Amino acid sequence: MKQFTPAQLDVIRQRVARQPEIVTFLAQDNDVVLNMPSNVPETGIATWNLYYFCPEHGVRLHWDRASPRAHRCPVDGHVFRGEPYDGAWWRQMNGLNAKACYQLGLLWQLTGEARYLEKVTDLLMRYATHYPGYQEHGGIPCNGPGKMNAQTLCEANCLLDFALGYDFIADDLSDDERDYIASRLLSAGAQFLMAHRAPQLHNHEVKIGSAIGVIGLILEDPALLTFALDGKYGLRYQLEHGLFAEGLWFEGSVHYHFYALQGFLSFEKLARDTPWSLLAHPGYRKMLDFPLQLLLPDGTFPNINDCIAGQERLTHSHIYEFAWQVYGNERYAAALQHIYRDAPRRNIDALLYGADTLPAQPLPLEPQEHVHAPGSGLTLLRNAQKGRALLIKHSPFGGEHDHYDRLSLILYHQGKAILPDLGTTGYGAKMHYAYYKNSATHNTLCVDQQNQPPAIPRVLHWRQGDDFCWLDTQVEWPAPDACPDSHARMEWNDEAYRDIRFRRRLLWLDDAIIDISSVENPHQRQLDWTLHPDGKALDADGEPAVFAQSGPLTAMHNVTATPLTGSQPRNFSAAHHGLALWLHGDATLFQGKAPANPAVRDISYLILRSHAPQAQFVCVWDLGAHMPLTQMEVINDRETVVIRLWRGEVEQRIEIAAQPELVPVIRG
Repeated sequence: MKQFTPAQLDVIRQRVARQPEIVTFLAQDNDVVLNMPSNVPETGIATWNLYYFCPEHGVRLHWDRASPRAHRCPVDGHVFRGEPYDGAWWRQMNGLNAKACYQLGLLWQLTGEARYLEKVTDLLMRYATHYPGYQEHGGIPCNGPGKMNAQTLCEANCLLDFALGYDFIADDLSDDERDYIASRLLSAGAQFLMAHRAPQLHNHEVKIGSAIGVIGLILEDPALLTFALDGKYGLRYQLEHGLFAEGLWFEGSVHYHFYALQGFLSFEKLARDTPWSLLAHPGYRKMLDFPLQLLLPDGTFPNINDCIAGQERLTHSHIYEFAWQVYGNERYAAALQHIYRDAPRRNIDALLYGADTLPAQPLPLEPQEHVHAPGSGLTLLRNAQKGRALLIKHSPFGGEHDHYDRLSLILYHQGKAILPDLGTTGYGAKMHYAYYKNSATHNTLCVDQQNQPPAIPRVLHWRQGDDFCWLDTQVEWPAPDACPDSHARMEWNDEAYRDIRFRRRLLWLDDAIIDISSVENPHQRQLDWTLHPDGKALDADGEPAVFAQSGPLTAMHNVTATPLTGSQPRNFSAAHHGLALWLHGDATLFQGKAPANPAVRDISYLILRSHAPQAQFVCVWDLGAHMPLTQMEVINDRETVVIRLWRGEVEQRIEIAAQPELVPVIRG
């Protein structure tokens, strides 16, 4: 066995003796495979797990082992039949079989019960029988093909678990069985992955490289290891070229940051203490540290870019158990304590790689400080005592899994997302590309209801004072060389954004957030400056209107339109509190409703529309707890924007110069 020495296995067995419920848990978690006849496809019938979503509600369908041809939506009970759902059902079956090989193989080592050995042997022999004959198939956007599945990534994920399960039982197989599985499944699978690893930076290539490397370690094949680790786009290259300065994975999604890190560490769990390991590389610790700085008031990560519901939660025990044991950083122990507030410490990674105990009093995990990460393109402002946070996304375009929303915002208040990012749904569901991924459905600027092209925003000025923070950032199009070394679907409109320059300045105060958006629009395109507050609009004045004839916001309904003259307040009621903001600009103000995520309810939209060659929109979020804003006045000339705010008779005056090197002057 390559995963553990006899001495390490003894320690693991001692842990199991103290916690025998782990065996019961693992057996029950694999019940659908362990206690049923093996169900292995004889042809390459499996497609993509992300097709297994309801096209109307954007939620995952209910998977039932006994129902491979009927697939039920958990929201309304509607049953879907045929493709793409049948093939996606088989992808889930393959995944459960692969997981069972790994986890039941471990149970064989822990208990010596023959039923675990027999099930893993049966599954591996069946897949080895059919794998060479599986027809190559695919067609998944931005992905290579598969054989047992429909994309190279899924192939790698299953092969990794097959390899680990094989390693657990290999010493108890006959020579013929070992050779059969090693040659027809593991080696053949690794060769397929090598042929289809794409020349790009990407989380997929990390996972593919990790699977090849693990198979290389288990089969003692240095050619596989050299390819996995040291070739261009191998694991070392991905680690050295795929991180922003602060350590965020270049795709810009916290979910895919952890997904890539999981791939790296899957290899390291076997490579540790071998010459192939990269554990001494500083990139790993930066990847482990940086996302913990991004936790929001509700304990979740920002669900920016491609993030399906649930992926924003800190649940990564499979990463931080190993990291705490290897590096001993108390922040990793604090992350584990956070995870185990909602779940028992009863998982494979705690058993196999965790320390015996966690610190009784770990460091507090919840961040208190502002974060300005110009390399990663994220600024996160906080008031932890008031459950308040503002995230500004000024990141470089991250490729396939990015969204078209430079300079977009997320705002939390009293621990709740009052201006959320909607994330996305399963990529095979219509709403992913048709709705969630678009500029129009983010808190940013949208031109002609088209998607922003790739760009690299610039921070013009950042200042953190004792009682304020000031961020001045700008993006402009065209933006040469804005695409990373990574595949992407072209879903943007270069012509719509030609010569557009969008500058967003944000002033963070104790009782207000001031947002000044300026747009240079020389071709007088249609500018839609968008917010979607999560609350019911209380003063959606205006005439009934149709907002869009095409594009994602054809989904908007109950639309009203009114001219925005002077400064106007808008109020919303949320579940636990009210929301209030003031608007100023020469524009038409649209309000309406469109799907939230999941699409089982609506969220409010507030959009300022202008065709002006020089447009400016001012928004003041009123966060005063005791005395609301009663009046706002904006005085604008070429050199200075003056914003006067009144709370009753008390006036506050903010003077904001056009020059980016000057910070606002706050009086009163």
